[in-house]
Amino acid sequence: MAADSDRLDPAASLEAAVDAVARLARMLERSAQPLSLADFRVLSALDAGEDRASRLAERLAVGKPAISATVDSLVKRGLVTRTKVDGDQRAMALALTADGATQVHQAKARLAERVRAVTSLMGEPGAGIRALAELGDAIERYRAEQAAGAQGQAQANVKAGA
Repeated sequence: MAADSDRLDPAASLEAAVDAVARLARMLERSAQPLSLADFRVLSALDAGEDRASRLAERLAVGKPAISATVDSLVKRGLVTRTKVDGDQRAMALALTADGATQVHQAKARLAERVRAVTSLMGEPGAGIRALAELGDAIERYRAEQAAGAQGQAQANVKAGA
Protein backbone atom coordinates (compact mmCIF):
# COMPACT_ATOMS: atom_id res chain seq x y z
CA MET A 1 0.00 0.00 0.00
CA ALA A 2 1.53 3.29 -1.11
CA ALA A 3 1.34 6.28 1.18
CA ASP A 4 -0.67 9.25 -0.05
CA SER A 5 2.54 11.31 -0.11
CA ASP A 6 4.03 8.79 -2.60
CA ARG A 7 1.34 9.80 -5.09
CA LEU A 8 2.02 13.51 -4.68
CA ASP A 9 4.55 15.60 -6.54
CA PRO A 10 7.63 16.55 -4.44
CA ALA A 11 6.33 20.02 -3.52
CA ALA A 12 2.97 18.60 -2.46
CA SER A 13 4.74 15.83 -0.50
CA LEU A 14 6.79 18.45 1.32
CA GLU A 15 3.65 20.43 2.16
CA ALA A 16 1.95 17.23 3.37
CA ALA A 17 4.99 16.52 5.58
CA VAL A 18 4.87 20.03 7.06
CA ASP A 19 1.15 19.66 7.77
CA ALA A 20 1.73 16.24 9.36
CA VAL A 21 4.50 17.53 11.65
CA ALA A 22 2.31 20.46 12.71
CA ARG A 23 -0.64 18.15 13.46
CA LEU A 24 1.61 15.74 15.37
CA ALA A 25 2.99 18.65 17.41
CA ARG A 26 -0.57 19.63 18.39
CA MET A 27 -1.40 16.04 19.34
CA LEU A 28 1.74 15.84 21.47
CA GLU A 29 0.97 19.20 23.05
CA ARG A 30 -2.35 17.83 24.29
CA SER A 31 -0.70 14.59 25.46
CA ALA A 32 1.92 16.44 27.52
CA GLN A 33 -0.72 17.92 29.84
CA PRO A 34 -0.53 19.07 32.61
CA LEU A 35 2.82 20.27 31.23
CA SER A 36 3.03 22.61 28.28
CA LEU A 37 5.40 21.55 25.51
CA ALA A 38 7.73 24.38 26.63
CA ASP A 39 7.68 22.93 30.17
CA PHE A 40 8.28 19.44 28.80
CA ARG A 41 11.19 20.52 26.61
CA VAL A 42 12.94 22.26 29.53
CA LEU A 43 12.31 19.39 31.95
CA SER A 44 13.45 16.87 29.35
CA ALA A 45 16.67 18.80 28.69
CA LEU A 46 17.34 19.01 32.43
CA ASP A 47 16.67 15.28 32.67
CA ALA A 48 19.27 14.77 29.91
CA GLY A 49 21.91 16.64 31.91
CA GLU A 50 21.64 20.32 30.96
CA ASP A 51 21.94 22.53 34.02
CA ARG A 52 22.25 26.16 32.85
CA ALA A 53 19.54 28.40 31.44
CA SER A 54 21.87 29.78 28.76
CA ARG A 55 22.62 26.28 27.46
CA LEU A 56 18.92 25.40 27.61
CA ALA A 57 18.08 28.44 25.50
CA GLU A 58 20.71 27.45 22.95
CA ARG A 59 19.73 23.77 22.90
CA LEU A 60 16.02 24.49 22.61
CA ALA A 61 16.49 27.36 20.13
CA VAL A 62 14.58 29.90 22.20
CA GLY A 63 15.49 33.24 23.66
CA LYS A 64 16.83 33.65 27.16
CA PRO A 65 13.72 35.58 28.28
CA ALA A 66 11.51 32.64 27.23
CA ILE A 67 13.71 30.17 29.12
CA SER A 68 13.74 32.43 32.16
CA ALA A 69 9.95 32.65 32.19
CA THR A 70 9.55 28.88 31.80
CA VAL A 71 12.16 28.14 34.48
CA ASP A 72 10.53 30.66 36.85
CA SER A 73 7.20 28.89 36.39
CA LEU A 74 8.75 25.45 36.92
CA VAL A 75 10.54 26.63 40.07
CA LYS A 76 7.30 28.10 41.48
CA ARG A 77 5.54 24.79 40.79
CA GLY A 78 8.25 22.83 42.60
CA LEU A 79 9.49 20.98 39.51
CA VAL A 80 12.94 22.62 39.25
CA THR A 81 15.45 24.03 41.72
CA ARG A 82 18.03 26.78 41.23
CA THR A 83 21.32 26.83 43.09
CA LYS A 84 24.27 29.21 42.88
CA VAL A 85 27.33 28.01 41.01
CA ASP A 86 30.57 28.27 42.98
CA GLY A 87 32.99 30.69 41.35
CA ASP A 88 30.38 32.39 39.11
CA GLN A 89 28.22 35.00 40.84
CA ARG A 90 25.77 35.27 37.95
CA ALA A 91 25.31 31.59 37.10
CA MET A 92 22.60 29.40 38.54
CA ALA A 93 22.56 25.61 38.21
CA LEU A 94 19.17 24.11 37.46
CA ALA A 95 18.03 20.65 38.52
CA LEU A 96 14.86 18.60 38.50
CA THR A 97 13.10 18.00 41.79
CA ALA A 98 11.73 14.54 42.48
CA ASP A 99 8.30 15.78 41.36
CA GLY A 100 9.82 17.32 38.22
CA ALA A 101 11.52 14.02 37.35
CA THR A 102 8.25 12.14 37.90
CA GLN A 103 6.27 14.56 35.75
CA VAL A 104 8.74 14.55 32.85
CA HIS A 105 8.96 10.73 32.86
CA GLN A 106 5.16 10.41 32.94
CA ALA A 107 4.87 12.93 30.10
CA LYS A 108 7.50 11.05 28.06
CA ALA A 109 5.49 7.85 28.49
CA ARG A 110 2.28 9.57 27.35
CA LEU A 111 4.03 11.16 24.37
CA ALA A 112 5.71 7.88 23.40
CA GLU A 113 2.35 6.11 23.53
CA ARG A 114 0.81 8.77 21.27
CA VAL A 115 3.65 8.42 18.75
CA ARG A 116 3.34 4.63 18.91
CA ALA A 117 -0.43 4.83 18.35
CA VAL A 118 -0.07 7.15 15.35
CA THR A 119 2.81 5.24 13.75
CA SER A 120 0.98 1.93 14.26
CA LEU A 121 -1.41 3.12 11.54
CA MET A 122 1.42 3.46 9.03
CA GLY A 123 2.32 0.75 6.52
CA GLU A 124 5.59 0.16 8.39
CA PRO A 125 5.25 1.40 11.99
CA GLY A 126 8.90 0.75 12.85
CA ALA A 127 10.00 2.74 9.81
CA GLY A 128 7.85 5.65 10.95
CA ILE A 129 9.42 5.66 14.40
CA ARG A 130 12.91 5.37 12.90
CA ALA A 131 12.12 8.25 10.51
CA LEU A 132 11.02 10.45 13.41
CA ALA A 133 14.17 9.57 15.37
CA GLU A 134 16.28 10.33 12.29
CA LEU A 135 14.42 13.63 11.92
CA GLY A 136 15.44 14.51 15.47
CA ASP A 137 19.07 13.77 14.65
CA ALA A 138 18.82 15.84 11.47
CA ILE A 139 17.35 18.75 13.44
CA GLU A 140 20.36 18.67 15.78
CA ARG A 141 22.80 18.58 12.84
CA TYR A 142 20.93 21.43 11.12
CA ARG A 143 21.01 23.56 14.28
CA ALA A 144 24.74 22.88 14.73
CA GLU A 145 25.42 23.91 11.13
CA GLN A 146 23.36 27.06 11.55
CA ALA A 147 25.19 27.95 14.76
CA ALA A 148 28.57 27.31 13.14
CA GLY A 149 27.60 29.46 10.17
CA ALA A 150 26.45 32.29 12.42
CA GLN A 151 29.66 32.07 14.44
CA GLY A 152 31.74 32.09 11.26
CA GLN A 153 29.85 35.12 9.98
CA ALA A 154 30.36 36.94 13.28
CA GLN A 155 34.09 36.23 13.16
CA ALA A 156 34.24 37.45 9.54
CA ASN A 157 32.43 40.64 10.57
CA VAL A 158 34.94 41.21 13.39
CA LYS A 159 37.87 40.69 11.01
CA ALA A 160 36.32 43.03 8.42
CA GLY A 161 35.91 45.73 11.07
CA ALA A 162 39.46 45.34 12.38
